[in-house]
Amino acid sequence: MSQHFHYYTQMAPTSYTVNVMMDITILRKTLKAQGYKFFPAYLYLVTRAISKQEELRVAVKDDVLGHWEKLTPAYPMFHDDDKTTSLLWTEYNECFQVFYNQYIEDTKTYGSSHGILSSKGLPLPNAYIISCIPWFTFNSFSLHNHAIKDYYIPSFEAGGFLESDGNIKMPLSVTVHHATTDGYHLKVFIEELQRTMDRCDEWL
Repeated sequence: MSQHFHYYTQMAPTSYTVNVMMDITILRKTLKAQGYKFFPAYLYLVTRAISKQEELRVAVKDDVLGHWEKLTPAYPMFHDDDKTTSLLWTEYNECFQVFYNQYIEDTKTYGSSHGILSSKGLPLPNAYIISCIPWFTFNSFSLHNHAIKDYYIPSFEAGGFLESDGNIKMPLSVTVHHATTDGYHLKVFIEELQRTMDRCDEWL
């Protein structure tokens, strides 16, 4: 692991993006039936899956390499009036209802504030970027943010839904640093995310 980390940080710094299609049929229908918004559930489930994998929570603090116990989703709020976005965040809680209620409170309190950051201020140090482009779907999307020194936390971008024959799919782009996250780690993450999307009874 140490050789792997050294190679992909010092000799050949590498990040990469994987694009997958997530089946959200059960998730979408269950949330609608129970009156929940989709976006905060998406934030919750991605963060929940991350919390199960140390490789996705590696970070440097005070020049020490370690990992966060949990991450906090930081996401853009879109403003209809001027078509800009502001970064907002909601601290993760293992209980979906607690997280959901806090998300609703955050967006109600800070959602209309403009600027690069919302009036809630800087995200927590353990924040990661997660977003969605709802206006169109995509086959591929790349986010080039891993040229930042000592940045190893993944970033996520979802796209517009695709509906066909009663099934609903959502493109999801995941950008990671190769020093900490191999293809196998992403496989484990994607499988866990899909499992919780299909097993809403475990967390709702």
